[in-house]
Amino acid sequence: MKNIKLLQLLESILGKGKITSGNNIAFFSPFVSHYKPKLEIDINTTSSGENAWHCWISDKKGRSISSLFKQLNLPKERFEQLSRIIESARYRTDVKETKVNQTIQLPTEYAPLWIKKNTPDYRNAIHYLSQRGITVFDILKYRIGYCESGEYSGKIIIPSYDRDGQLNYFVSRAYYKADKQKHKNPKISKDIIGFEMTINWNEPIILCEGSFDAIAVKRNAIPLFGKIIQPALQKKIIEERVKNIYICLDSDALRNAIQIAERFMAEGLNVYFVELQDKDASELGFHAIREILENTDILTFERIMELKMGLLWT
Repeated sequence: MKNIKLLQLLESILGKGKITSGNNIAFFSPFVSHYKPKLEIDINTTSSGENAWHCWISDKKGRSISSLFKQLNLPKERFEQLSRIIESARYRTDVKETKVNQTIQLPTEYAPLWIKKNTPDYRNAIHYLSQRGITVFDILKYRIGYCESGEYSGKIIIPSYDRDGQLNYFVSRAYYKADKQKHKNPKISKDIIGFEMTINWNEPIILCEGSFDAIAVKRNAIPLFGKIIQPALQKKIIEERVKNIYICLDSDALRNAIQIAERFMAEGLNVYFVELQDKDASELGFHAIREILENTDILTFERIMELKMGLLWT
């Protein structure tokens, strides 16, 4: 696939290019004067970040655009632009569509919490959720249930559904303090889009660490089910050209958050880095987290450098 952003960068330096064959674009050589465009560059970036180039008149050549930029003695800013574009292209090459043959179903003992039952387990499950700020509307929206027996006995069950309403994952959380196994999740790939059925890709999205965090945010929040963003979600965000992305991870996931931010900023998307300090979204609650989101400024590369420098001292 041709790297359009790379072509735009090259044309801003070398002038208008001309398609020759395959992914090659020919430019007038900056090394020698010739009436035909003889500097050919392959703008299909490989998985290793290479773009071969060759000037057929001067016989200068290389395997990367950075080597061409060095020959042209370009300023540092051009190399930084190039680096972001190449990194993005490498990501798109690495993220390939794969069909994962995995089936998942809710535990047999799963029971919906919006159907009232007069049992101790039901009351304890509801009490646990209310303490975490989960309302009956949240229970209905996310189809939250629980199990009184079986493998997931004593646990809240929070399902995730894809855009077609098909179950693609679920998480569980113990509602009894004495339960030593607080979490128990299915042993399948997390390379899915959490809560996809509730997401509007035309609106800003909020990336959260866990299901309770996403539920606390309530609007257009996607749980990562961990601290890293999976390929399927990255690919979907880029394909949908989501304009504004809020990264709302716990403070101990700062390094991961920075990496996610850099990926999307390289794609030209607006990224907002939500600094939660020592609390997570589910602890803060809906009103507090919404206020933080509303007062979060767009992330800049200067701020990223500040955050990276801070990591060096921790």
